[in-house]
Amino acid sequence: MQIQVSRADGAASMRIGFTDQRLTAHGGLAAWSAYVQEIGLREQLRERLPHRPSSPNAYDPTDTALGFIGGILCGADKLARVAHLAHDPAVAEVLGIEAVPSQSTLSRFFAGCTRAACESLSGLHAWSLRALPERAEGYTLDLDSFALVHEDGHQQGVRVGYTRKGLKPCHRPIVAALAEASQVAHFWLRPGNTACVSGAATFLGDTLARVPASVRIALVRADSGFCSASMIAELEQRGLAYIMTAALRSPVQALCRHDDSAWVKTEVAGLEVQEVAHEGSRLIVVRQRIAERPHGGGKRLLEVPGYKFQALRTNLPASTDALAVWRRYNGRADIENRIKELGTQFGLKGLCCRSFWATEAACHLAICAYNLCVGLQRRLGSTSRAELVNLRWRLFSCAAVFSHAQGRATLKLAVATQRARSWWLALLQRFTQPDHPCDAIDGLYARSPRHRVVPTTSTA
Repeated sequence: MQIQVSRADGAASMRIGFTDQRLTAHGGLAAWSAYVQEIGLREQLRERLPHRPSSPNAYDPTDTALGFIGGILCGADKLARVAHLAHDPAVAEVLGIEAVPSQSTLSRFFAGCTRAACESLSGLHAWSLRALPERAEGYTLDLDSFALVHEDGHQQGVRVGYTRKGLKPCHRPIVAALAEASQVAHFWLRPGNTACVSGAATFLGDTLARVPASVRIALVRADSGFCSASMIAELEQRGLAYIMTAALRSPVQALCRHDDSAWVKTEVAGLEVQEVAHEGSRLIVVRQRIAERPHGGGKRLLEVPGYKFQALRTNLPASTDALAVWRRYNGRADIENRIKELGTQFGLKGLCCRSFWATEAACHLAICAYNLCVGLQRRLGSTSRAELVNLRWRLFSCAAVFSHAQGRATLKLAVATQRARSWWLALLQRFTQPDHPCDAIDGLYARSPRHRVVPTTSTA
């Protein structure tokens, strides 16, 4: 059966019909499947998942987890939207799973996750860090806490807490990320009424215990929510260097009100500092003249108009001057980008199950997807990291036809030009020939949108 639809440009009408071919809009996930097979993700999931189905008709739990991760990569931010991929007749074959799980299957899957299961799944983050190269100068560990707002507020752990939108029902996770690698090292889900620093010292210890020995932590950075006596004591006991912002309470405000003679000018125009010893560490107060640095960070004080102030507490040696401390701390702001990306592109904002531990398990798998996307780009030799929205449009979302030609599974990517086919062949050879030089990812990103073609090729 066919129907005709008039075209908007007034040209001849277009005939619309149907096909029995197994078509997918996500053929580019074949590159993802090759990568996760190479690194052994299925084996890691099988080892860490608690599910031991007894029915011979039950789905393999690793297939359910891989289907969920594949749904996240395709843009799903809720369990129902992951299940919608079942309408794609070939995506399960591309992902190498039995079938895309339904919403009820996913709900039962995550409902079976307990606290012990979540602790086991959190090990996926440390596992993903093992591929990182050693750095002589070490890595920087950034800590942060944020709110996941859930307006309906009936799930376990959802409590009224402070958010940027005011008091809202939410969860309040705590996260640790490696700045130089742009990867998440650890994650805890917490109730929404939890303070930022609550359990932070324990979380830090748990993070350091899980990070591979090859990943040496040289510096810890955190905002004022973590600047407490217990946290500093934990850092000092472990011999870790740290920089944290200090709250602008009365003692610090007194320093902010000092006259110009107390401030030391720096090479940065409009930025001045003063430093004092404070409880065995250094307290550095920074003031920025708003007229010269209108976008500078910090807070204003009514008593000292025209300036923004920021206080930093650190145990870095005096050889690292105050301006260098301020510059090293500024890089911590990048963790906000990671949190935003996890929330808007990897579904953390929408992944909320009835059970608290089910929600945390879903978050761990979503964060695993994020870490592996970073690892995939590193594996392909990319010199710059792209967010998932770019990977999705430029790599994963590639139309393809799936068939069993001569009894052999075949995926034919819809690639129109020889240049695009060469790009895809170079990319795929990265997995079949480990020593094959590949700059395919960077080559694609360098292409302007006007000349970009949807990547396509034919592979068996």
